[in-house]
Amino acid sequence: MEIATSEATAGRRPRAFVGVRGPDAESYLQRMVSNDVAALGPGESCAALLLTAKARVIAPMVVFRRGRDDFLLLTEPELGATLRNELLRFRFAAKVEIEPEDHDDYLLLADEPPAGVVAVANDEYGMRAWEVLDSHVPDDAVLLTEDELEALRIRAGVARFGKEIDERVLPAEAGLVDRAVSFTKGCYPGQEPIARLQYRGHANRGLRRLLVEGERPPARETPVEHDGREVGRVTSAVRVEEGVVALAYVRTEVPAEAVLTVGSAPARQL
Repeated sequence: MEIATSEATAGRRPRAFVGVRGPDAESYLQRMVSNDVAALGPGESCAALLLTAKARVIAPMVVFRRGRDDFLLLTEPELGATLRNELLRFRFAAKVEIEPEDHDDYLLLADEPPAGVVAVANDEYGMRAWEVLDSHVPDDAVLLTEDELEALRIRAGVARFGKEIDERVLPAEAGLVDRAVSFTKGCYPGQEPIARLQYRGHANRGLRRLLVEGERPPARETPVEHDGREVGRVTSAVRVEEGVVALAYVRTEVPAEAVLTVGSAPARQL
């Protein structure tokens, strides 16, 4: 699907919001999440992860710096309470307030955000996009459906919590390291296994984008096969004009040009 970013194209990207404020907000987040939030200036943002000590993802997020001692965390709708509670557990003597917030928001696919609004950069859809807070969708905007946005995300190869990301998956397998991890900022929970895999090992599987023949999207967990051997599983799929686009974990030894089988349907890697 082609989208002209010169036009106002919008959709809904549901979020939960957690505010982190106080004189220790920067230092506390810096030692808790996987990316370098101290490098952000006001109005800037970065993807980050809250991890277990074994580098399993508790919550992915976008960290948006509103001011010197004021950050807004954007996470999945079902993870707002989890993210807040985990941050509160380790706050100890840090001078920081961690509270849920309510915001109206919409997703704008455009080269630049509207003037005079709070807009957080979004990199999930393979093009410039913004999560616009507490503002109205432009009257002339072309509204994308949930399936259209999902097709863009799948084509961009971006993992989503509850689909590609769960307790079985390491950040490197989900393609999260380049987007959400700093290797220079210092320690945080899960840092050691992340660094060990980066410098001394390799992931045994990774996300692949597939174009699957047929009309019906395969269910999540549908096996992916190569030469009659199971080599992966589907995590997301949606119908598009030319067939079905899907994301799947596939073992790294499978060639990128190999034709795969999803269920009983042939699948070409994109």
